Amino acid sequence: MTLREYLDALTDLPPPDPVARAEAEARQASLTKPPGSLGRLEDLAVFMAGWQGRARPRIARAQALVFAGNHGICDRGVNPFPQAVTAQMVANFRAGGAAINQLCAVAGADLSVVALDLDRPTQDFTRAPAMTEAEVLDALRTGGEAVDPLADVLIVGEMGIGNSTTAAALACATFGGAPFEWVGPGTGAPGAMQALKAQVIGEGLARHADLLGTPLGAFRAFGGREQAAMAGAVIAARRHRVPVILDGFIGTASVAPLAPWLDHCLIGHVSAEPGHAVLAGRLGKRPILDLGMRLGEGSGAAVALMVLRAALAAHDGMATFAEAGVSDA
Repeated sequence: MTLREYLDALTDLPPPDPVARAEAEARQASLTKPPGSLGRLEDLAVFMAGWQGRARPRIARAQALVFAGNHGICDRGVNPFPQAVTAQMVANFRAGGAAINQLCAVAGADLSVVALDLDRPTQDFTRAPAMTEAEVLDALRTGGEAVDPLADVLIVGEMGIGNSTTAAALACATFGGAPFEWVGPGTGAPGAMQALKAQVIGEGLARHADLLGTPLGAFRAFGGREQAAMAGAVIAARRHRVPVILDGFIGTASVAPLAPWLDHCLIGHVSAEPGHAVLAGRLGKRPILDLGMRLGEGSGAAVALMVLRAALAAHDGMATFAEAGVSDA
């Protein structure tokens, strides 16, 4: 398969189930509460009903996937931490010592970590495309194969020193604007390093203008393996009608080139990274939470899963006016 063929195959992705959605809306209208009084929780329940194809959706199996990769752009000095931290944090995830481990445990999500060629960073995108077509396809396939088709919801997260720069490049390539409008501190980059991030993104945009005519060309030009794998996982989830909770700026930017095919995605939280609120708006999505988080790893999405569970518990467990013998206005 080529990238063109992969993109062409996206035209047959399934939509949400309109019957299940309508039945969920009717149930919401019959529950013992004033209409709309549970606010966003009602919307979330209806959203889940449409994608799960049942009027009373459930979350028996929540899957969390964290993808990890390394980036050649780190050679330009855009990151305050060394790339060795990526592998060290993967070991921490697998040992159960990271924030995402604790949050998945309390949210009831099964966590898996997928490391992609950490000893082989992508290319410095100011000198060459970050990945070959074959590398992009391999990462997309790896991400897709990691998805459990029987999951009721999927969380995707990432780890990769340097990937706040590649995320900003992907966002800029997808939605335009000046590079400095998309860059942020990431893992703690000072102002001068943020200016360098914007500079290298500008260099990359100029070098790879010929690749940016298609969504997947952006992954070739700038993306990390973990970012393409996240995109592959999100598309595989859509094929299986598994709703997805995206995380913060990096997680959202990593799938932004596939914006037309993200109807099944929620954004778990708005990151403190300055570009994330803008990016969510460009995608037409309102994040569930705003907690000032910017860790990555899927951490904000895991917290949002708890809200999603609350929405479904109210939707499924509440009595209707008729069942409770309560007068309906």
